[in-house]
Amino acid sequence: MQNNLTKRIVLLITALGAFITPFMSSSVNVALPSISKELGMSTVALNWVALSYTLSTAVFTLPFGRAADILGRKKTMIWGVAVLIAVSALCGFAINPAMLIIGRILQGMGSSVAAVNSVSILTSAYPSDERGKVLGLNVAMTYIGLSTGPYLGGLLTANFGWRSVFFSTIPISIVLLVLLLAIKEEWAGAPGESFDYRGALIYGIALVGIVWGFSVIHTAWGIALMAVGLLAALVFVIFERKIEDPILDISILLHNRLFSFSSLAALIHYSATSAVSYLFSLYLQYIKGLDPSQAGLIMIAQPIMMALFSPMAGKASDRIAPQKVASLGMTITGISLLSFTFFNANTPIPLIVGSLLVLGFGFALFSSPNTNAVMSSVERKNYGIASGILGASRTLGQSLSMGIASLVMVLYVGGKQIGTHNLARFLTGFKATFVIMTILCVAGIFASLARGKASPAGDEKAQSSRQE
Repeated sequence: MQNNLTKRIVLLITALGAFITPFMSSSVNVALPSISKELGMSTVALNWVALSYTLSTAVFTLPFGRAADILGRKKTMIWGVAVLIAVSALCGFAINPAMLIIGRILQGMGSSVAAVNSVSILTSAYPSDERGKVLGLNVAMTYIGLSTGPYLGGLLTANFGWRSVFFSTIPISIVLLVLLLAIKEEWAGAPGESFDYRGALIYGIALVGIVWGFSVIHTAWGIALMAVGLLAALVFVIFERKIEDPILDISILLHNRLFSFSSLAALIHYSATSAVSYLFSLYLQYIKGLDPSQAGLIMIAQPIMMALFSPMAGKASDRIAPQKVASLGMTITGISLLSFTFFNANTPIPLIVGSLLVLGFGFALFSSPNTNAVMSSVERKNYGIASGILGASRTLGQSLSMGIASLVMVLYVGGKQIGTHNLARFLTGFKATFVIMTILCVAGIFASLARGKASPAGDEKAQSSRQE
């Protein structure tokens, strides 16, 4: 059991770790039109500024979750944050699209370490009867990152240029690094075990092939990538079941119904929602004619609701079966996504803000109870793996969401820059994307309900029975 001071420091470290990844994603989304203008980026290249970050985060989250179990969660997070500081500067100094996208890939790698270790360290430091509350606070920090990102990103872009958005994350990362170096405790769930390098490579090939291929599935190249990705995914599952220390313990997914369906629900939920900030950044600036700071101010509505209600939802999941709260959240999210399909150039701003508020409320009800259900369904030694799988579900969902948005936009807008000549086609693509995401969300409701009955996290007896 950690002392109270250590627990407070851990809470601060994990809060900053949870904040920084979504902040980088949401703040950069608002800056995309300005980046496109200065670097002369096409629709395809602009999509990759966002997609490369989320895809990289997805590729590295699971391997770093496993590495943290072996090497130590604090040590791994220190290296990840150090990388994050360096590559954020690289992105800020980018002089062409290729340099920026490479920087975003490296940025995703660094942020994946912060994201996966935030949940596993927090779960290690707090007992089960306090876990829902602190995980709710952790999720709230994620949404504070999402909420401040659009506004601060728009403000920075409007006043200091888009490069300042990348530079702004460096001081936060330095504070996080200092706090990590100051703490003495270390957490390692599987010290001495071997790291599955081959599994990590196959996993990365599978993910890149599926997500990249899906985003260009309308081409022969996209079909080939998808085929390679799906084949690699099959090889990965077969390979992981045969080795002694796998990067992913397939048995957890096969024999733990609560864990597997909670992870699936997370994957579907993020696939249905993660491209919202990207699409609304373009919609508000291109269709509604707002500047970056005005667009950011409107987009803040969704994550503010997420930040306000996530701690309460997490605390409620300590007393109420998490799947009930999470399934309600998924339902509310689907209703909000459906409303976006009716938006057009004349949609009033108050209605836009109201719909984003509803989306944020639904997201809050889903995320922290679902995270609590995942982390409470496994043994302590598997916290890193569980956090990695949950993180992979989240980041893969984010990547698929961006892949869906990219595919639809390319089909409707083509490879050209968005401008007055193709705004009508952009708006049609905007609506079509949300039709697809609404359908996904409906499927997610069934996945959330299918996990079965889960007792509150503090019920150790029930928790033990779920793990057997």
